[in-house]
Amino acid sequence: MTLAKKLTGSVVALLALALAACGGAGKPAEGDMALGAAEGAKVTVIEYASPTCPHCALWQKNTWPGFKARYVDTNKVRYIFRELPTPPQDVATAGILLARCAGPDKYFDVMHELLASQDEWRSGALSPNASLVKTAQAFGFSQEQYTACITNPDNIAALEKRIQAATADGVQGTPTFKVNGKDVITPGSDEGTHLVDLAKAIDAELAK
Repeated sequence: MTLAKKLTGSVVALLALALAACGGAGKPAEGDMALGAAEGAKVTVIEYASPTCPHCALWQKNTWPGFKARYVDTNKVRYIFRELPTPPQDVATAGILLARCAGPDKYFDVMHELLASQDEWRSGALSPNASLVKTAQAFGFSQEQYTACITNPDNIAALEKRIQAATADGVQGTPTFKVNGKDVITPGSDEGTHLVDLAKAIDAELAK
């Protein structure tokens, strides 16, 4: 059994209970990781995602660059990434904890690398654990630092609180996008909400 599998029992149990929850309005939450405009911006876009979600990886690859250039880099929106581990939850949990341990300045870089590296472990080129270790080392973690990060009880407890907050928002899958608290979807899409639909919702809010 890998370290990643050992650490996720409580997280998986929490998900089983919390996914039945509903409510919330996409308000700021403790531990939010954000880019773009400052807190209190006219438009807030929240993405609920997981580093092991293939649909999230496709959105990251195909839609994120355009979305970032149009709305994040220009400070038109506050973009918040919220974590909700998806199968395999042990891999997702370890990846999320690794990104958090990297610190705010490197969080998004690590998360984007985790999403981009899905192909290597899904194809069998590396085991999921080996892929995680590879990413950790690329961002300067020793094996000991990585192990300490993903087994730290405080880190795990903080993630559990964020899962509770996310599922209280009624999120049932990833990726889920909310613009000022309202779900924005592209029916039938296998890679998350398309930029055209996000842009329609965002521009309408900016125009108010």
